[in-house]
Amino acid sequence: MASTTAKATPKAGRGTGSNQDATENPKTDPKDVSNQIKDPDQWTTGGEPMTGAQASYLKTLSEEAKEPAAFDPDLDKAEASKRIDDLRHKAGHA
Repeated sequence: MASTTAKATPKAGRGTGSNQDATENPKTDPKDVSNQIKDPDQWTTGGEPMTGAQASYLKTLSEEAKEPAAFDPDLDKAEASKRIDDLRHKAGHA
């Protein structure tokens, strides 16, 4: 009875066969500042309605900070982010 063995081959772009050196990875380039935290006023999507996660967190923080009026379901992403930052400080989360 003959036995066969399958050879494992690395997937394309993985393992030692990759042509990209770790120092060329844009995620690790210290000079690349394109992914740094930006002011919410400069967000390209800042005018869109806040996300469900933002709404939930903002509601929780407004209750913890004893400022229920700080929650407004019609806020946009940028304004929600600013209120979340403010309430995090007031609620003692920062």
